[in-house]
Amino acid sequence: MDIKIELVMIPVTDVDRAKDFYTSIGFNADYDERPTDGIRFVQLTPPGSACSIAIGEGITKAAPGSVEGMQVVVASAEEAREKLIAAGLEIDPVADLGWGKFVFFADPDGNKWAVQELPPR
Repeated sequence: MDIKIELVMIPVTDVDRAKDFYTSIGFNADYDERPTDGIRFVQLTPPGSACSIAIGEGITKAAPGSVEGMQVVVASAEEAREKLIAAGLEIDPVADLGWGKFVFFADPDGNKWAVQELPPR
């Protein structure tokens, strides 16, 4: 039996601002609907990923900005850093932590992300 992680909720205060942020850094806006009163569900997917994130209204009780440890993997941490800077983020230089090269960022609510370039194997 396969068990796949396909969707992770990211709590935000302003759905439109968060959607604009994530699309500005390259996430695809897959879905944005209000299935019922009090619910807005927005699904966004990083390019090439089998796992998406969801933001919205009425979809999680987690506090906006409380997510830490979200991680994506890229071929080049430096290219990812340049793309994030081009999108308007202030990003520290790439950090080589031994188990990969990393850049870090937070969304407008403070949800924290790591971008990892895996070391050669």
